[in-house]
Amino acid sequence: MKSSWKIAGVLAILVTLFVGYAVLLWQGPWWLDGGHLRKRDLQPADGAVITGFRTALVALGAGAVAAAGLYYTDRTLRHTRDRDREQVELSRESQVTDRYVEAIKLLGSDRTVERLGGIYSLERIMRDSSKDHLTVVEVLAAFIREHASAPDQASQPDGSYSRPTEYVQAALTVLGRRPQREEPFRIDLRFINLRGADLKAVRLERVRLAGANLEKADLTEAHLEEAWMQETRLEGAWLNRAHLKDANLRAADLRGASLQDTYFEGARLHEADLSTASGCTAEQLQKALLDDDTKLPPGIAGEPIGAE
Repeated sequence: MKSSWKIAGVLAILVTLFVGYAVLLWQGPWWLDGGHLRKRDLQPADGAVITGFRTALVALGAGAVAAAGLYYTDRTLRHTRDRDREQVELSRESQVTDRYVEAIKLLGSDRTVERLGGIYSLERIMRDSSKDHLTVVEVLAAFIREHASAPDQASQPDGSYSRPTEYVQAALTVLGRRPQREEPFRIDLRFINLRGADLKAVRLERVRLAGANLEKADLTEAHLEEAWMQETRLEGAWLNRAHLKDANLRAADLRGASLQDTYFEGARLHEADLSTASGCTAEQLQKALLDDDTKLPPGIAGEPIGAE
């Protein structure tokens, strides 16, 4: 109903404009210069004025029609572009959905190669589609929790131990290099077994690693700002130049860990055990939060423990 009234109003306006324009062509010269133009027995001078006025008015009318045509064409093109853009976006969303479904199927495969394909497909989706970023992060975190939650296995007589599977390591790597976007939640990797994992230079700010096993893991230059790492097992881990600003390491086990140039500003080390950590200096711990139960390496005020 509203559309019909709108069309009727536009038609009424157009008819009014047309009638007004015709009347202006007919009587306009006398309205403009009636004091000098004759209404009867017109002379050549009168004809020149009338012709000039009507020619100018026709030119203005033609210009107005051309402008209206250009405006209509522009609106039509804009509408077409918007419609094409919507179609492209819908097509893109459909493709992303299909890719996501296929990637999830690959993750559920029993074959390592197919699982790896699913992980890297999710990484591509995460980079191509910011709207799917959070979903992919959650899926990869859940995948890691499912496949790295096995009970700790004791070291072999020769000192060797099992490392994360190839696909768990790949999922960790993808999480650690994800695009920098706002994430309203903390990645949940609590109580998982990542002994010997390669986590060099990963970005896992605000990650939840409470109770996780990261013995012998390589966390060199890792970004773990504001991470929750209460009671995390970090025996023998490499944390050289790692960023642990404002991290919660309450009761964490850092015995034998390498802490050369590790950033501990604001880190909570209450009840943490650093008694046999190497490369740690008193200067590093000046801005950390300690308590009477924090176990520090002997001679902490001197040279770095274990430094060459």
